[in-house]
Amino acid sequence: MRYHVAGQSHRGAVRESNQDVVDWRINDAGDQVLLVVADGMGGHQGGEVASRLAVDAVIESLEPAIAAASTDTTNDAIQEHLERAFALANERIVSHRSGDPRLEKMGTTLVVAWVNGNQAHIAHIGDSRCYSLRGSQAVCLTRDDTVVQNMLEDGSITRADVPNVPFRNVLTRAVGAAEQADPSYRHETLDAGDVLLLCSDGLTDSVPEFRWLEILKESDGMERTVQALIDAGLANEAGDNVSVVLLTLEY
Repeated sequence: MRYHVAGQSHRGAVRESNQDVVDWRINDAGDQVLLVVADGMGGHQGGEVASRLAVDAVIESLEPAIAAASTDTTNDAIQEHLERAFALANERIVSHRSGDPRLEKMGTTLVVAWVNGNQAHIAHIGDSRCYSLRGSQAVCLTRDDTVVQNMLEDGSITRADVPNVPFRNVLTRAVGAAEQADPSYRHETLDAGDVLLLCSDGLTDSVPEFRWLEILKESDGMERTVQALIDAGLANEAGDNVSVVLLTLEY
């Protein structure tokens, strides 16, 4: 079994700064992978601080865990590790915010994928997403924590209405926005050749799904594919930071 991972974050076509952070780790045994994407909010300084605090907390919490894990590690144990990592990220942001009035509105989205062998464990808060891609099919493994997603689900609007909703990017949950973090969790089995895509909304808001699926099918190496996805966002004048992490699994 072999993993291939590549990722990149770009400030986008409009933003003056990048409040997204991406990171990943592979353990020495090569059977555990950790992928992380965070998209900060709360103004120029606050967003950058929040996303970095969150990603650093996740790496600090989970890097020892993936080093000690094996393919025999249970799903329940991995979920507990993920929940503790989110709790630490939340605690760091809440503590940092309380010490500086300039950061009082900061928080961040956070999506984390721990791949144990061929088992993908995904935890998230906010609207950064994780997709699984098999052949020409993409399945979103996360649910956006947004006002507009709630409206879609209760029938207040249709998918065609979304671009016209002025508050479509308002989050209903974010890491650091409350005293406790309760991430959504999902577990999926991967097949050889499957791809995991983690991204911030800078990609999904600027590049339609059919286009980034085309880019993935035209893949000429992981790094080139990530760059092509970023370039597609920039070509469409992405109004937010664009971040992508890709993983492929081979047996």
